Order: sequence, then structure tokens, then C-alpha cells
Amino acid sequence: MAHLKSHKDPILARVRRIAGQIAAVERAIEEEAGCSTVLHQVAGARGAINGLMDELIEEHVREHVAHPGLAQAEREAGAEELIAAIRRYAK
Repeated sequence: MAHLKSHKDPILARVRRIAGQIAAVERAIEEEAGCSTVLHQVAGARGAINGLMDELIEEHVREHVAHPGLAQAEREAGAEELIAAIRRYAK
């Protein structure tokens, strides 16, 4: 995803926040926190991952499907890559 170079720092910051959220879930489980606490933390991490996925999908569409300088074959390949990623994500 070379086109992400210009957005690399904010994306990495987002990934690091998600890692922190997952670590907090692990700590809560280790410390035997209440179910609702753990569920809320997992829901927050899931929301953060969904947000990251949304951002990456948008970047992919803009660069590999909708970019005006791409040949039709490149657009089709970009679309197929996106479809495969969404199918895996939706499982």
C-alpha cells in the first residue's frame, strides 16, 4: 500500500491505539473484571478496527478503483482485491 505513505503516521497511531485497547481487554480479563466492562472494551476495540478498515477501504477504492489514470484492467484487479478483502472481513 505504497499510496498510504502520506498517511502512514496517523494510520500507525491508530493501530497503536487499537493495540492498547486490546491490551486493556487482556488486563481486564486477567484481573477478572466484570463481564460488562470487558464487553464494553471489546466493543470499543471492534469499533476502532472497523474505523481503520473503513479508512483503508476508502484509500484502496480511491487509488485502485476510482483513480482516473488507471487502465480498465488495473481497476478490475483493484475491485477484485477489495471484494476479496471485504468477504474475509465479513466472515
